[in-house]
Amino acid sequence: MGKTLFEKVWDAHTVKVLPNGQTQLLIGTHLIHEVTSPQAFAMLRELGLRVKFPQRTFATVDHIVPTDVLCEPFADPLADAMMKELRKNCAEFGVTFFDRDTGKQGIVHVVGPEQGITQPGTTIACGDSHTSTHGAFGAIAFGIGTTQVRDLLATQTMALGKLKVRRIEVNGKLRPGVYAKDVILHIIRTLGVNGGTGYAYEYAGDVFDHFTMEERMTVCNMSIEGGARVGYVNPDERTFAFLKGRPYAPADRDWDAAVARWQSFASDRDAQYDDIVTISGADIEPTVTWGITPGQGVFISEHIPTVETSPESERALVKEALEHMKFKGGAPIKGQKINVAFLGSCTNGRLSDFQEAAKYLPGRRVAPGVKAIAVPGSQIVAAQCEKLGLDQIFTAAGFEWRAAGCSMCLAMNPDKLIGDQLCASSSNRNFKGRQGSVTGRTLLMSPVMVAAAAVTGEVSDAREVFAA
Repeated sequence: MGKTLFEKVWDAHTVKVLPNGQTQLLIGTHLIHEVTSPQAFAMLRELGLRVKFPQRTFATVDHIVPTDVLCEPFADPLADAMMKELRKNCAEFGVTFFDRDTGKQGIVHVVGPEQGITQPGTTIACGDSHTSTHGAFGAIAFGIGTTQVRDLLATQTMALGKLKVRRIEVNGKLRPGVYAKDVILHIIRTLGVNGGTGYAYEYAGDVFDHFTMEERMTVCNMSIEGGARVGYVNPDERTFAFLKGRPYAPADRDWDAAVARWQSFASDRDAQYDDIVTISGADIEPTVTWGITPGQGVFISEHIPTVETSPESERALVKEALEHMKFKGGAPIKGQKINVAFLGSCTNGRLSDFQEAAKYLPGRRVAPGVKAIAVPGSQIVAAQCEKLGLDQIFTAAGFEWRAAGCSMCLAMNPDKLIGDQLCASSSNRNFKGRQGSVTGRTLLMSPVMVAAAAVTGEVSDAREVFAA
């Protein structure tokens, strides 16, 4: 009987099965940032321990960095302390740190792939819930908590329960104006925010076969929003082409052997799955969330649900969401006025995201009263965009072009919503308070849909706004 990629990678990294039934798993690569690592390093000091394999840990700073004022010390004392602590810890324990003066700093889930650190057939862990992003390369990547960060620094292993595997096939061809962000929002809407609990999601089918690596990363990034601990795509020629020549990728005579090894981890044709879900790509439209979970989404042509027409089990949450969002059930999502447009995050802050949005901005301006910011996911992405003149396209259209960081995806830096502002966002979470204001409101959508909302001042169908 064949095996899935998840089973192959799991088996290859199993140290032993523990008495409680969990597996002690070797983690090949550990990624850290400034938020979840200080306490972990402090615990190491208290225990008199060193980092077991410092060459397998890589650090960057992303959550707390300001994206407009670049000088240090930071205005926020806590953020400044986190910055200094990360520098100190990396120097003391011999960990590679992509600091702000290296030209390589950025969001951890952007930096790993662009450096070639993320590779197929490996296990990856990071103290951040969106670590599933790295599964786009055929890796098994987990988000972990601070205590597990400590354990991983000390032993390079962690204890985990083995997951079931659900294969999600998206077949056919996407219609024009439908992007990877729409695909994952539709999957989450279809299966639910808890639908993936206890599962690893294997994404497959015609749509994923043709997706670029950056599109695959977008989908894998939001696996956790659907309840799955892991999301991955089997490695193929696109994967290998993306990695070739990157700083930490195998080179020269090691390259061919690495590719052969990576190919061997792909799921077998006769692999057995715990569940298989099939979705028609042609049925997906541009999707926008209307509520307070990533599963509360509708196609741009649809209306916001009412409490009365929602399933009994969902009515309380629907009522709560409508009240928070200040939406009327039964109203169209299209036409809702926005105050802020945010293009960035580890979901959609890569070069192709800015390239696609920039296609449609020349000759257009951000609507009066709308604050629009574009935030590259890394210093390398920023440099690539600026070399192509994309920054000038965004600024000419009225966007603020910022420095690399997590920015308005979450409220750990100065980029925050004010009051009950409504934000069209390319990020991954629309929870209450996620963008910095307890009454702030977030609508998740693709970068091109964010651009359309920015220039019209309201939720719009980008296919109509940007029609030739």
